[in-house]
Amino acid sequence: MGGDVVLSVIAVIAVVLAAVFGCLEAALARISTPLAESLRDGGERGGDRLAALVAVRARPLNLLLLLRTATEVVGVVAATIVVARSSGEGYASLGIAVAIMALVSYVLIGVVARTLGQQHARRIALVAAPWIAGLTAVFGPLPRLLIVLGNAVTPGRGYREGPFATEAELRALVELAEQRGEVDARERQLIDSALDLGDTIVREVMVPRPDIVFVEHGRTVRQGLNLALRSGFSRIPVIGESADDVVGIVFLKDLARRSIGNRSTGHVEDVMRPASFVPDSKPVDELLREMQVGRIHMAVVLDEYGGTAGLVTIEDILEEIVGEITDESDREADPVVALGPHRWRVSARLPVDELSELVGRDLEQDDVETVVGLMAQAQGRVPIPGASVDVDGIRLEAEEAKGRRNRIGSLLVTVLSTQPPLDRPDVNGTTAGTAPAAAGRAPDVDQPRVKENG
Repeated sequence: MGGDVVLSVIAVIAVVLAAVFGCLEAALARISTPLAESLRDGGERGGDRLAALVAVRARPLNLLLLLRTATEVVGVVAATIVVARSSGEGYASLGIAVAIMALVSYVLIGVVARTLGQQHARRIALVAAPWIAGLTAVFGPLPRLLIVLGNAVTPGRGYREGPFATEAELRALVELAEQRGEVDARERQLIDSALDLGDTIVREVMVPRPDIVFVEHGRTVRQGLNLALRSGFSRIPVIGESADDVVGIVFLKDLARRSIGNRSTGHVEDVMRPASFVPDSKPVDELLREMQVGRIHMAVVLDEYGGTAGLVTIEDILEEIVGEITDESDREADPVVALGPHRWRVSARLPVDELSELVGRDLEQDDVETVVGLMAQAQGRVPIPGASVDVDGIRLEAEEAKGRRNRIGSLLVTVLSTQPPLDRPDVNGTTAGTAPAAAGRAPDVDQPRVKENG
């Protein structure tokens, strides 16, 4: 009987200590670096110790987590032994002990202690800072040794200071701040988006290959400048043999500078800059840091086979945090606007089947879903502003590109003939069996051809 009393006392003391460590952990995690520095500079008692702890926050947090875990285990084991002795050995006693300790741990440690620590973080952290510093000085190496052991058995790279100051806790703090009115829903969304960058890869944010405008190696500076002005892009990849052979990036400002004073006799490769390449599986947060350090604005994304998968810019990554970026010219427009008899302005993303119903023609094809895709297939290249093509007696004209990515936003659709044609168009946009009007004519130097995408 005496042994049961001792074990019961041990269980109670262990649970109380676990609650204390949980409270200290929550309070320390709540203190920001600017707050700790202001408390130190303001002469608050314990402020200097607290600022020193916050500067190496991971170490004391890991120690408090270890102590909380250890005391919880001691409490559970002691309580289990007491229950087993009093009610007899068996699964029933084990279940009773687990149920009791789970309830006590959840309520006392998980709710009460952590809530108090978060609500009174400043006061608790200042009072407890010397004690936490002392515990860290004595037991500090132990968590680090356990982290080394954990990293040794963890596949891939581990964490130098351990992953115990968790992202989930930060999200919980943000949620609590929102509930208390300290941050609004938009601010919380920004924080969540920033935290999600580590789980996002480049493939998810890049501009895909079909939306890229290339300029071919060997084109003149004048042709490159014309293409840049017509497409609206300030940076254009330069390709060699194919779209998978990106040899550099040409900048609009370099083309314009070269063109001043009638010095536009060179080729785009004379003014292009080296291209940066990244794998499509790279985490976005790592890429953002590398682009900031390397002062890189655009990178070519490669797939697992080394082919060009797309392009990624700093703005693409920024949009993952703040949402879609548009300019003052962008507005929500109706997908179809009638301009006159047999003439409409339609959204570039309008489904082909809806366009077919609009013009009374069967324009649907197996590998095309949108109107801009239909135009790209008929041209054999990416549409740029001012381009036009005829498909089954329907003329498609690409209008001015809008938005940060300068994608074609709308097209003009004109029915050229009220009678449906007998044949389907070939890939050049001409009716099968009918020779194109400009067959065999070389491309105009003022209208440079865009390399076919894939």
